[in-house]
Amino acid sequence: MKCHFIDNSRGGGKTASMTNDNKGIIQRALAELIETGGVETLEPLLSDGFVHHRPDATSSTKAEWLAAVQTTLTGPLAGMEVEVRHLLADDDHVVLHSRRRLPGGGPEIAVVDIWRIEDGLVAECWETIEPVAHAAANLEWWNRS
Repeated sequence: MKCHFIDNSRGGGKTASMTNDNKGIIQRALAELIETGGVETLEPLLSDGFVHHRPDATSSTKAEWLAAVQTTLTGPLAGMEVEVRHLLADDDHVVLHSRRRLPGGGPEIAVVDIWRIEDGLVAECWETIEPVAHAAANLEWWNRS
């Protein structure tokens, strides 16, 4: 997997130190995932009670999510390119907006992950994925008269 960061960071605020620490946790997790291609380095960064939430109202535990990520990275998405567009942090939440291009000329997708950090560990993640080509059709509800 390849990753390219675009630095759109903003500073300030009375919790700037904690915010930057939390942002650093997510940056480290992503960097280690990309560098190693495996989830072993992610495991200690997640709390034992970690929950991954999906828009379809399903969620997974730490072990389930790590297994799914490992399967994905060694299977159909091996070689995926990730461009981090925004990495924003506020208090105990970190938002990661990325564009990902699937291998073999697959479609480009936009992904937003919202991470909640608790006691220096990732406690929760909410994820939304949208194929870029579907963006206009998915906005139809917005354009109704």
